[in-house]
Amino acid sequence: MRPLSATPARPVPVPGRRSRTVTAAVLAVLAAGCAGASAKDGTPAPELPEMTSMSPTAAPTVPEAVPTAPSTGSPTAPVPSTPAPSTPAPSTAPKSRAADLVPGQVTDVTTGLDTPWGLAFLPDGSALVSERDSARVLHVPAAGGTAQEVGTVPGVEPGGEAGLLGLAVSPSFATDRTLYAYRTAASGNEVIAMTVGTDLRSLSEPRVLLSGIAKASNHDGGRLAMGPDGFLYIGTGDANDRPNAPDRDSLNGKVLRIRSDGSPAPGNPFGTPVFTTGHRNVQGIAFGPDGTVYAAEFGQDTWDELNVLRAGQDYGWPAAEGDDGDGGTRPLASWHTDDASPSGVAYAGGAVWMAGLKGERLWRVPVAGGERTGDPVAYLDGTYGRLRTVVTAPDGSLWVTTSNTDGRGDPKDGDDRILRVKLVPRP
Repeated sequence: MRPLSATPARPVPVPGRRSRTVTAAVLAVLAAGCAGASAKDGTPAPELPEMTSMSPTAAPTVPEAVPTAPSTGSPTAPVPSTPAPSTPAPSTAPKSRAADLVPGQVTDVTTGLDTPWGLAFLPDGSALVSERDSARVLHVPAAGGTAQEVGTVPGVEPGGEAGLLGLAVSPSFATDRTLYAYRTAASGNEVIAMTVGTDLRSLSEPRVLLSGIAKASNHDGGRLAMGPDGFLYIGTGDANDRPNAPDRDSLNGKVLRIRSDGSPAPGNPFGTPVFTTGHRNVQGIAFGPDGTVYAAEFGQDTWDELNVLRAGQDYGWPAAEGDDGDGGTRPLASWHTDDASPSGVAYAGGAVWMAGLKGERLWRVPVAGGERTGDPVAYLDGTYGRLRTVVTAPDGSLWVTTSNTDGRGDPKDGDDRILRVKLVPRP
């Protein structure tokens, strides 16, 4: 089997050449105009920039601000491990200044959690976190400290990879206090909405927004992410039934996109909640500053994937895995499953950050406009065990949850925990 390679840059057509003959009169007029401008204000006239050709498919560059998170000590950047040999070659997209941010100091935000899964920030910089098996929602202070229980979500039936999974908060949380969650119930997986008490110590009775997502102890999906367009994105698994993935009538093996009332979002390609098809098990969704949608996906035995999602496209499963097989949109990057087994993803500092469970590392994939701008590099390799969720905090740092108490890890004292990874300029 062959490693995935980045799609080569398309040749740029040579535009029609204009005549190089310019009359002396025109040149004289231009020269006189420039001289006149210099004489009037005392400064040299600006030179005309050299024109360069641009591919018609090139994405615009979006300026990014470098985070300036407060430090609690002198950061020490961890030494990155070598990228997996299956990593594709980088594209020729230009690098941005923010793409030089790398992990610095790593500290505990909170400890003693039981299989944390979903993580969503509130307007004040604090966060809500879900526990998969206990079905509890906890509140974590912005400055860190002991997590306090908000409430227990009723109707959750955990088992294997199923339970209380992803969380997302309403863009209008300050006024409507709405929390969205992905739960495994008796009849299957559901997306629900609840109201969080003003004292952060209660949850209302859940309102089911979307049901009909088959459940399974494996390939259960579960990620929620609120998009910059104001719609809720949902990652589902194929529920161990491969034909679900390409079937447009099934909600499994998909990324879904809905309104806050559960109805299909406008612009969905098939007039249903389905946004993209052909996925095996999506557990990570994040958005670039230009709105590009990135998603992490578990492979079967060979290739895990990071994809760029585009409405209506099929991503190949089960006919294709990574760059192997036939059909489907090819991934932006792929890894051997031992090196990744990815769950959450986040965008920060010119890169997508991807948490690895079996790989026990945090991958940094530099991107711009949906294209790779460099090689993926791994950090925190084996230091904290299995990593489940990564979210960009309001201060520009990353909050990363461990998943060592999920039955597949080796718990250490204090596990599970939320880590704060400060991002700093590359030394």
